[in-house]
Amino acid sequence: MGIFISAGKTAECVALALAFAVMLALSSYKLTGILQSSGYGAKKFAKWLRRKNNLALGRLVLLSLLCLFSCLVLSLAFSFAGEWAALCGIAGYAVFFVLYIIADRKTALRSPVAKTPRFMRLFALDFLLLAIISYILITLLNFAAHVWDSAFFTAVRYVPLAVTPLLIIPVLLLSNALDKIYETPHNARFLKMAKKKLAEAKLTVVGITGSCGKTSTKVILSEILKSRFRVLSTPRSHNTPMGIALTVNGAELENYDIFIAEMGARHPGDIAELCGVCNPDYSVITGICPQHLETFFTLEAIVKAKGEIIEGTRHCTVIAPEAYPYYAEYPRTLKCDGAENIVCTTDGVEFDLALEKRVHVKSRLLGAHAAADIALAAKIASVLGMTADEIAAAIPQIDYIEHRLQLIKSNGVNILDDGYNSNVLGARCALDVLKLFGGKKTVVTPGLVELGVLEEKENYKLGAALAGLDFVILVGDTLISPVRRGYLDNGGDAEKICVCPTLFCAQEKLKEIVTCGDAVLFLNDLPDVY
Repeated sequence: MGIFISAGKTAECVALALAFAVMLALSSYKLTGILQSSGYGAKKFAKWLRRKNNLALGRLVLLSLLCLFSCLVLSLAFSFAGEWAALCGIAGYAVFFVLYIIADRKTALRSPVAKTPRFMRLFALDFLLLAIISYILITLLNFAAHVWDSAFFTAVRYVPLAVTPLLIIPVLLLSNALDKIYETPHNARFLKMAKKKLAEAKLTVVGITGSCGKTSTKVILSEILKSRFRVLSTPRSHNTPMGIALTVNGAELENYDIFIAEMGARHPGDIAELCGVCNPDYSVITGICPQHLETFFTLEAIVKAKGEIIEGTRHCTVIAPEAYPYYAEYPRTLKCDGAENIVCTTDGVEFDLALEKRVHVKSRLLGAHAAADIALAAKIASVLGMTADEIAAAIPQIDYIEHRLQLIKSNGVNILDDGYNSNVLGARCALDVLKLFGGKKTVVTPGLVELGVLEEKENYKLGAALAGLDFVILVGDTLISPVRRGYLDNGGDAEKICVCPTLFCAQEKLKEIVTCGDAVLFLNDLPDVY
């Protein structure tokens, strides 16, 4: 027993445990990114794991088997070295873990890891648990070798460590559960701080929600208002309580006149919760469509959930024309008149706006839906005190919105980046814009998600709408079957459609078929969790 508990043996156990923890943690980095894309939700992460053709579990099983056989072979080959044979066997783990990590990193996440404090805390906790578990396993194996005093077992004592790759996912989920013990009260304090800060600030708060067009309307409204006011808005698609709190707590509110908060929802009560954090003075409801039907189950539930913003708004809610019939009976609502006489070209859109007077405006934004978003933003800007002339002067200054039918010209090719999570209405508008361009027209898409029971039906319709284009590239394996079937059933040419496993492969395929003057639409780029 004295030999077993010697300083040298303890140092060996600690060193090996740390080495294994490093290899295991690096091997779980991408999986941690997927968990982040899942909103740190174990159920959504588990659903991703169970997805058809998901190779994550299979790859870990393969890594475990390769480690087992390599360690066994090397340990036996060096059995003449006594206790050192087991350490020689460890080389097999190092080789295959390194190869796994390299291969894992070559397939980049479509939604890059955001190294937020929460992510780093989770990663550190995961590393710590992996180190503790590795140390316990290594110590037990050394103790067993000492007790049994068998030359064979002493040589191969580290072979059972081949099980450690199979622990990566359960330990990651355990780390996430433990981390929430800290995150839940921490987030509550952070939200309370933001709520208090907003309550004490002399700001006009505008909340924006809807099934689609939230981010675009927010960006457009922000750009219009900036010509007269000092405006703060939530960045990108940050539309959760923590997203709003991060914006508020990270800003000097006295430097702003207006705060625009995008408000998203996947469940009943989400908008009410957001209004509790950020009580809007005015609000906007954009279009209503079956987006997030996966969690709401019915369109009626979506309408009711979005309507929570009306109840949480102090003054009035401006509502898009197509959504207004759902809320006509609600108090303090104002219908947007919309855009009239819309003309769409590859240079943008022009139309008439009816505010306190009629004005004709032009924008470089593409598509009829851009005109609708601008009209909605213009209406709330008018409510906030801007004149029709001020609004009309600001609209031409609005630039393309990132990943929302953003036009990018590359080597003579017109690339339409509509890569943000698309919806049924947005997909139709994007295809209409693509058809305005000359040359061959290609669509790259993985299909549409979060449509619940309508997912297959709507993706079939999407496939039907793609028939007649010059080329269609379907990406991944999530929803491409109904898209392909809809395409072929409605006259699509089988030779003009192909399936690529990843977006990178699709980009390589484009190099073969696209030439100067052509147009390519990237329609939806699903997060890795899909």
